[in-house]
Amino acid sequence: MPGIYLGAILFSLTGMMLIDWKYSLALRVAPARTVVAVLVGTAFFLAWDLVGIVTGVFVKGESPLFVGVVLAPHLPLEEIFFLLFLSYLTVVMFAVFERRAAARGRRGSDGAEDSGGASGVAGASGAAGASGAAGASDAEGRRRS
Repeated sequence: MPGIYLGAILFSLTGMMLIDWKYSLALRVAPARTVVAVLVGTAFFLAWDLVGIVTGVFVKGESPLFVGVVLAPHLPLEEIFFLLFLSYLTVVMFAVFERRAAARGRRGSDGAEDSGGASGVAGASGAAGASGAAGASDAEGRRRS
């Protein structure tokens, strides 16, 4: 059945866009920056593919799942959509991890303020660790006085 592979890629891309939109990860927050990052990433990977094709590293296998449109030797239409999906997935996942790190940093600094820095010393966040270390040295200074 021709087109199943392209359909799966488009289905996955649509799902990723819905997740992005629901949680305001990339496209809603910074649409121009997201589009530019995805297009630059896609262009980079397309150039990478073309170098691989020219050097004989990448070859297109035959599959009844492909649409059958070949943009260049060994470069099926599906590859462009796969690279778009890969680049967009990277941008969205970066936003997810960035948001999680910020939330951990806020939790770590909130805990450091409440407990006088004790959670910052053993905390996982770099920001919390720095504030915890400063809190610990302040406490040592007070003990010496």
